[in-house]
Amino acid sequence: MAQCITCGTELHPERARKYNYCMARECQEKNAKGLTMVAVGMNKAADELMILDERTQADLASGRYRDQRRGSFGTSAPVPAPGTTAPAPGATAPAPGATARDPQPQARRARRPARQTGVPATVSRPWTDRQERLALLYNEQGLRPAEIAAKLGVSTYMATQIVLAARDRRKPKGPAGFRPGPSRRTRKPA
Repeated sequence: MAQCITCGTELHPERARKYNYCMARECQEKNAKGLTMVAVGMNKAADELMILDERTQADLASGRYRDQRRGSFGTSAPVPAPGTTAPAPGATAPAPGATARDPQPQARRARRPARQTGVPATVSRPWTDRQERLALLYNEQGLRPAEIAAKLGVSTYMATQIVLAARDRRKPKGPAGFRPGPSRRTRKPA
């Protein structure tokens, strides 16, 4: 009859086939080993959870459980960043997470123009100043974005963007005191 390796009590024959310790709390805490679980990405809906044993490890290594949403499995070859050259065939690539040091950081900083604080960057707008003034005027008259868009010959989205940009540009850049908003006028019924 098989006996527990910790306390020496007799084991039930069915338990002795798989385990060499009994069900006592002390024996469980000392001898029980947890199972290693792995989440396998099978599809978008859910991952499959599996016990990581030798067979599952071999299946994972062979690519059986690869993520079908991705074009490749595993890590790909390092791609050089734009503006840099690929390492020579005999050279080793830097470790992942490591950054290559710039040999002349001061020279690189000197070439970079200094950013002026307090001056907003110029943003290219796909509309003209005339369209902006008209859109703001129509908006103050109470026209809806769809009506403004029809008058200016642009999309409703573009008309909304024009009005919002014009409003943002008109806001005073001072302390957060009382700022009167645009007047709300109602349209006269036609």
